[in-house]
Amino acid sequence: MKNIALSGIKPTGELHIGNYLGMIKPALDLASDYQALYFIADYHALTTVRNRKVMNRLVYEVAASLLALGLDPAKIVFFRQADIPEIFELTWILSCFTSKGLLNRAHAYKAAVDANQSAGKQPDADINAGLYNYPVLMAADILLYGSHYVPVGQDQRQHVEIARDIAETINHRYGKVFILPQPLIREEVRTIPGIDGRKMSKNYNNTIPIFADPKTLRKRVMRIVTDSKRPAEPKNPNECNVFAIYRYFASPQAVQTKKDQYLNGGLAYSDIKQELYDLIDSKYAKSREIYLNLVQDQAHLDTILKHGAEKARAMGLRVMQKLRSKIGFR
Repeated sequence: MKNIALSGIKPTGELHIGNYLGMIKPALDLASDYQALYFIADYHALTTVRNRKVMNRLVYEVAASLLALGLDPAKIVFFRQADIPEIFELTWILSCFTSKGLLNRAHAYKAAVDANQSAGKQPDADINAGLYNYPVLMAADILLYGSHYVPVGQDQRQHVEIARDIAETINHRYGKVFILPQPLIREEVRTIPGIDGRKMSKNYNNTIPIFADPKTLRKRVMRIVTDSKRPAEPKNPNECNVFAIYRYFASPQAVQTKKDQYLNGGLAYSDIKQELYDLIDSKYAKSREIYLNLVQDQAHLDTILKHGAEKARAMGLRVMQKLRSKIGFR
């Protein structure tokens, strides 16, 4: 029987190439070697998305996006987090075995506290309990299905480590209930730069959306920040934001050719930006067409997510029955 690999994505906005290269493609690739589960983390999104219509729209957009990008529900268990009630039962049980000190060290909570203090506010100002308990819900997501591996970026490693810590606490008290998950990190794509050079993120408004129309896509690519060197001047490809993205889309031969042009002179930023736009547009053109059709067919998306939830619940119930028995619940 294959080991289980689990991935989740929050429905908080349109997907960008950083999502695809850093998380979606690696997660989809796992289906060949693992029993793969992929879920839409709508309850995680509730910490920031409070509008019902917006939440539903985002969930359908994410579902259509993943299917358009190659997720095969016949090979990958694909479901919506909110359709798994055992997640929330497990979250409460896990929270009873999670120290406050562990949650105090969670990166997202610490960042929110630091931001408040920098602004002269009380440390916990406007921080809701959902944000604080976020790692426990994520631990439940990971542990419920007996996940062996969780593909994450380097900045998400801590969530898997927290899940392991909680699992070890329960295993120590009740015997082996949970499998201890491992983070699965692909170093070569762990950080994708945005158009301003920082990590590509919706929070920075520096993304290149996957399903943007060609005009918008080209405009975003052409806005990638570069230095002021002229075409004839030698340049360092390792310091160029355009090249940092280009190397993920071009062939190895084209990448080497461009690298030589950088080092020897003769490369214009406008030319490589145009080539990058052509590569991205070509890569996602068919997926964009599929996405635009899927996102309009909500009944079809509901059916796929429902069937996936049934499979996921069957896996999760086995773990919950074992845990309930160990604790003393029926």
